[in-house]
Amino acid sequence: MGVLRDSATDSLHGAPAGFKHDGFVHATDEEFVLRAATFVREGLAAGEKVVAVLPPERLAALRDAVGPAYDELIVADETVAGGNPARLIPYWRAVLEKHSGGPVRGLEELAYAGRSAAEYDEVLLHEGLSDIAFAADQSFRLCCAYDASIGIDPTATHSGAEALAEKTFRTALVDVPNRAERWEFGPAEFGDIRKWVGGRASSHGVSRDRLEDLSLALHEVCTNSIRFGGGQGTLAVWIADGTLICDVIDRGRIDDLLVGRVLPPLDGLGGRGVWLANQLCDLVQLRSGDDFTQVRLHTRLR
Repeated sequence: MGVLRDSATDSLHGAPAGFKHDGFVHATDEEFVLRAATFVREGLAAGEKVVAVLPPERLAALRDAVGPAYDELIVADETVAGGNPARLIPYWRAVLEKHSGGPVRGLEELAYAGRSAAEYDEVLLHEGLSDIAFAADQSFRLCCAYDASIGIDPTATHSGAEALAEKTFRTALVDVPNRAERWEFGPAEFGDIRKWVGGRASSHGVSRDRLEDLSLALHEVCTNSIRFGGGQGTLAVWIADGTLICDVIDRGRIDDLLVGRVLPPLDGLGGRGVWLANQLCDLVQLRSGDDFTQVRLHTRLR
């Protein structure tokens, strides 16, 4: 099964108006190798810069399939570059900027086996946001591989993906569980919040380095609530599936669907806190509607 679509309609002059976003489903490892190796060889033969962002076992299989030509590729471990899917748009943007002026062909498998349900949700959101982020990049083609056992239909992520991304972004995340501990906060509670979360994280085995990352990310997100979300917010903390989850909700609204995925200018107002959180946490989920903004930070227990 395969799917191909342009993320934007053709221009008035008949030339492509946006980048091509492809996807295919593979039922076996052999099928993946066949589709992936063909895609890579076609790009190399056309003189394109070919980039493969795949889980380690897929990179190994691709290396065996294409032989010496593998050395011509730019490769990255998907579990690192895209462990938090929000880091992938900046990754691809950096690749495009480095190779500006020439065609870039990308191959990735973001919906790899073993991810959590929340991570798969962010994979779907990322696919739609990619169509928005790269709509004007005519020389970029991105092909996404999907393992049939995962159960994600690429037609849902590559057809009408922008509208799906908008709807997802504007819809609150699933309810905070009743067992979660909650804290209403304003400017005066910042110090107490960091101590409170730090104590719970430490008691569950979060390492010192990871605790420092979480503390900084949480500080940035709570600061945004104070500055842009009505001066206060609600923090909820709980453990699920080996992960410490911190959920912050306030009364603000974010208009930019790409917030946290595009590095804001140094003199810009807002956006840097979410960007920083994406670099520090294993997963960040952001949703914002007419009267709410919700940021959910995930830190795996070490």
